[in-house]
Amino acid sequence: MTRITAPPPPSSPPGSPPPIRHSPAPVTPPSRRRGRHSPSPSLALTPSASTSSRTKLRPTPKRAYSPAQWVPLNSHPAFSRRDSGGGAAAWGTAASRLYAWDPSACSAHRIGVRTRDPDAENGEVDVAVEAAVPSELLTPESDLGYTVTHISLNADGSSLLLVGSYNLSVLYVHERVSEDGDIIICRTAPVACQILPSDSDGIKVLQASWHPFSNNHFAVLTSDAVFRLFDLSSDLEQPEQEFYLQSILPGKCQNASAICPVAFSYGSDHLWDRFSVFILFSDGSIFVLCPVVPFGSDYSKKHIQEIYEDVNAFGLKSSNPNVVTNSHLAIAWLEATFPDLLHQSTDTSYLMSKAHAYAPVDDSLTLQGPLCRVCEESNESEGKNSSCEGKAVGFMYSSAGKDSVLVTAWGSGQLQIDALADEIQPQWNIGVPSRLNVDSHGQIKSVAMICDSNSQDPLALRSHRPSSTGSNVKSNIEAVWMGNSPPLLRLAIVDLALPKTPNDNSLLLFPDPLVPERFYCAHGGGLDMVTLHFLPFSYPEMSSTPPSVHPVLTTGNSETSSFLSGFVTIADAYGHVQLVGITCLGECFVVEMKGWKEPTPLQLDIECKSTKDVEPPATGMISKELIAGPDPPILPSSSSLKSLTPDSIEGKSTLHHYIKVFHEYYVEYGHKVFIELKEHADYLKTEMGDKQKRLEAVKKSLISIEAKDGDINKRIDRAFKVYELLEKRIDSFKMLPAANKKPLSQAEQEFKAQLDRFADVELDALRSSIAALSARMKRFAQQSMGGAASTGVTPWQAPKAGRSHISESQMSLLKSSLEKLSLLNEENNLKLRLIDHELKDQEQ
Repeated sequence: MTRITAPPPPSSPPGSPPPIRHSPAPVTPPSRRRGRHSPSPSLALTPSASTSSRTKLRPTPKRAYSPAQWVPLNSHPAFSRRDSGGGAAAWGTAASRLYAWDPSACSAHRIGVRTRDPDAENGEVDVAVEAAVPSELLTPESDLGYTVTHISLNADGSSLLLVGSYNLSVLYVHERVSEDGDIIICRTAPVACQILPSDSDGIKVLQASWHPFSNNHFAVLTSDAVFRLFDLSSDLEQPEQEFYLQSILPGKCQNASAICPVAFSYGSDHLWDRFSVFILFSDGSIFVLCPVVPFGSDYSKKHIQEIYEDVNAFGLKSSNPNVVTNSHLAIAWLEATFPDLLHQSTDTSYLMSKAHAYAPVDDSLTLQGPLCRVCEESNESEGKNSSCEGKAVGFMYSSAGKDSVLVTAWGSGQLQIDALADEIQPQWNIGVPSRLNVDSHGQIKSVAMICDSNSQDPLALRSHRPSSTGSNVKSNIEAVWMGNSPPLLRLAIVDLALPKTPNDNSLLLFPDPLVPERFYCAHGGGLDMVTLHFLPFSYPEMSSTPPSVHPVLTTGNSETSSFLSGFVTIADAYGHVQLVGITCLGECFVVEMKGWKEPTPLQLDIECKSTKDVEPPATGMISKELIAGPDPPILPSSSSLKSLTPDSIEGKSTLHHYIKVFHEYYVEYGHKVFIELKEHADYLKTEMGDKQKRLEAVKKSLISIEAKDGDINKRIDRAFKVYELLEKRIDSFKMLPAANKKPLSQAEQEFKAQLDRFADVELDALRSSIAALSARMKRFAQQSMGGAASTGVTPWQAPKAGRSHISESQMSLLKSSLEKLSLLNEENNLKLRLIDHELKDQEQ
């Protein structure tokens, strides 16, 4: 059930308590922040001695807080004075604060929010979500120099990530430089200035979000197919972990979209999923990195122990050598990352286990995938035809019960919903060394590695056929540890019926905080809610029930991109979900989603009662008892009456008795009939009045129809004339030379579909790859020239490895390769224009 909040009532009196305000967190001294260099494209890491500078915070006097006024959230002043449209939004669960970015002020509004039960017994509450006035305006200490498109808040609400298309910054909420009333200037630090250039012609930031198991780590996915993990407490210039994604083996790339990542999503609390990162590429392929753990993050010791026992129970006891090898690698990683597993103490007060910095020297992570769809032998052709069109634009992971659900949004307006048919397991490329950066004490500071995909994964899909699952439990358990990627089970493809646009539609996916089987999709046409009823491991009995799609909001203009600039989901204390959205015009709306589950459809069972058991409805007619007549009295036998004479005393007594009996039966019945007929007269009078009114209404309708009959005849005649005119136009069109054109054959249609895909998807992917490669070459050339001018050795060079920096011949070879790639792109564009021209000539 959905309910949009009513127009704002007048604000409450200023007697309400002020919003909760947190005192600034203790500032870490500058000496504890160490700067580090990340590996260059050659992945050679060296210790660094650079130190990041921090702005000295000035003490600010304490200010008096005035009592807050509570107003409906959609009428808050932060959403009524927007001149340049709306901005991104983030929700802080720890302190119930809504962060709304203001593009005109280049600041973030920090709004205190409270939820109330609109179904209270007193009936005085009309608004479910209220906001405190005034709110704080968090302003960066310096000009960012770019447009903020997305903001993200960490779990404890201390740091706000400001994401742009080509830049990143971190705003420290509690480290305040100065205060002027409600305007607070906070310390802001840029992220990865050396990796991300200042111009808009280089590496693009595709997605940036905080890690769910750490308050200090956030991940960034860039257009150069690199996944980086930064540590907020250590260094913001160089990543702590860097993974170069090689989804396609060199020399085997058939389409450019297969090497362009789009988005990523973290796993949840389900075995190895909590150590996994799911990455979506432009062609819809999904890859997995496992294990990926931020250094110093906290995990549940109970869950770690469960995974450790699972590996020892099923992996080491196998007769397959590949299973034993993968199990040994997983055990070694668990014991090195979580040393508490080897030192089991009797003290159970520590419920969390801290992850230590570790990475194997001789091995690197495998980019598992692409995850293939599992299907029956008879459904192979059906699975190939049920693919989505366009390119992938959005991605979301959700853990619902025993299932791990992956949702992919396509630019054509389709949602592809899959579930993992098996467990995620860690995989390493044996013999491919990682690049480690260690300090003077031998502790790992950062790590970088090239993650190649496993080319044998599609062949391993044969062991995951549904027909073979359950036939041999031992073989199925061993198949988990064989080093094969888990297959996907297609749940459904949801078509939102969006119109086709020259550019792909922008679809945004948001999970529901209370119901894991539910998620929301925002697009140009509005906001839809999708609920999954069938999950293979949680709800197998609902296999024939498709997902349900319910429109929550409709904009009426589905040809534009997403109308939302910010969207958050709030789980209140009453078991409801509040959807808060900020439109591109700066307006705020609140939608309340009531109930945990959707109401079951009403089903009527017509066989449970017969028609005899159903009482007829009460009418105004005479009762059947009166119509049937009175019950006749019981008379004695005629022989006994014949023996009596009317003149005798006994005859007179008997006659008097039967006269009295007949009087009781028939006179009383006549009285009842009189009363019934008297009351029935009023009923008949009422019925006659109603019939007369209906008759008059029918007469008026007939009169109006007769009056409109002439107009209807005129419209029919005009329609016939238009029809004749259209027939003449069709006949004239048949005389044109293009009327004899034959439809495209199947081969021509496939060729045309390939051309459309090349124009829509492949060209964009090629341009993105060329831009990322050019930016990387410029950064590499600047680093090499700066290092040679200062010390004669490049800053990314590793002296122990014995490698020299790149030579001039190699640099010229790289430039010539780029020129050849540009020429190839121009030739492809010319061929595409020629083919389009030929097709147009054939059509004419």
